[in-house]
Amino acid sequence: MPPSATNDDPRWCPFCNSDPQRVFLRLRHVFALWDGFPVTDGHALIVPYRHVPTWFDASNTERAELFSALDAVCSIIRERGGIDGFNFGVNVGAAAGQTVPHLHQHVIPRRTGDMPDPRGGVRHVIPGKGNYLITRDTSGGPSIADAGPGQHWRIDAPPLLTTGRTHPLLPPSRCWRATTRPSAGGVHAAGYGRGHARSIGIRQPA
Repeated sequence: MPPSATNDDPRWCPFCNSDPQRVFLRLRHVFALWDGFPVTDGHALIVPYRHVPTWFDASNTERAELFSALDAVCSIIRERGGIDGFNFGVNVGAAAGQTVPHLHQHVIPRRTGDMPDPRGGVRHVIPGKGNYLITRDTSGGPSIADAGPGQHWRIDAPPLLTTGRTHPLLPPSRCWRATTRPSAGGVHAAGYGRGHARSIGIRQPA
């Protein structure tokens, strides 16, 4: 790149001058190509032809096609086999990790076992913030299946899923732990309130 050139100059943009061998799909407003530094095998990018820096600079038509292209792109990626899931993502701005100032959507195929604990998905962009279901306060041991103030569910076996003292997706008044575990009588599960547990047929251990 010449000293006078800048990263946002289309003449030096890696997408405006992409390797044709990496492009595997061309639509009216966007195209798809294999990522040059793939996170997983089959990692692809969907990119508008027009050199626009971010999502907010794209037209409604370009935005729509970035998403409508997903079915075709994922179908092609699935031909590689062994795909169990996907992450889709757009980085907007340097603070969010964008390194190429030309809008692009990541399509990252996922396979069971490609990381120890995938729960949280895109939340892992901030280290340690991915899996919000894990116990957060371990100073006194795991906080498992709290049924409410002064009440606890019986722990018959190591839980399959535990949370911390609150559940971030529920209001505090409804925050019993979302915990399932096997027992002799079947599966015990903590509901999100005693009445709710009854309403969905969950048996509360004595």
